[in-house]
Amino acid sequence: MRRARGLAVALAAAVLLAGCAQSVDPIERLGKKAAEGVRSRGPAPDRTYRRWGLSQPLPRPPRPATRTLALAPHTAGRALARVVDHVPTRDRVVFLTYDDGAERDPRFADMVRELRLPVSMFLTDSIAGPGYEHFARLHALGAGIQNHTLDHRALAGQPYPGQRTEICGQQDRLRSRLGVRPRLFRPPYGTYDTTTLRAAADCGIGAVVLWRAAMTPAGLVYTRGEHRLLPGDIVLVGPDESTGLTLRERTTRVLRSAQRGGLTAGRLEDYLVG
Repeated sequence: MRRARGLAVALAAAVLLAGCAQSVDPIERLGKKAAEGVRSRGPAPDRTYRRWGLSQPLPRPPRPATRTLALAPHTAGRALARVVDHVPTRDRVVFLTYDDGAERDPRFADMVRELRLPVSMFLTDSIAGPGYEHFARLHALGAGIQNHTLDHRALAGQPYPGQRTEICGQQDRLRSRLGVRPRLFRPPYGTYDTTTLRAAADCGIGAVVLWRAAMTPAGLVYTRGEHRLLPGDIVLVGPDESTGLTLRERTTRVLRSAQRGGLTAGRLEDYLVG
């Protein structure tokens, strides 16, 4: 009898233990369901764009199938750099360009990195020179580094030797400081003459880059054509000393305008022969 009673007690204990092993605490069950729900939804969406004032993600630009020619036909037996303010392309991209190098906000570099934003910096040595480390960081993030002369002098009307010194001198300076030799050049104030184009070509420049649209304190202004951003537009995100908007805020304004037109930012150097 005692042996039978002992077996019954042992059997009952085993059944209870088995039942406990199969049962799940309600709180634990909720935790498992929540975890399964996260796995089914996948990783949380990247909303980095909101940090930079955008209401939607910035689409990645397409890889251009072809590049435009950078050199114009020879004139009087010499090559002249081509002048562009717009890239002929069907890709729905605009190109963000920045002049001088006076603004060296580290947060702008963060914006370029987090948004993977393609930008082109046209640097003047006398202005950017004290902060080349900032532009080295931007270049490491993929920013294009291009030529904007040594001293930001208006070139039109100046003799050839002086124009060549301004352009070639900055070519050499950028090579020594940042390890790049630009193929694109923007004349100060957007002014140039035939001598400028000849000197630029002689310094290894393929294209003189102007702009069709510029961000100003009053908003985007256009040098010609339609008063809206179009595919292939080169945009100057210009200095703004009157409203106090940061370079990041001005860039955001351009990007918002581009997105309203179904456009994104492209890399200028991918579309011009470099």
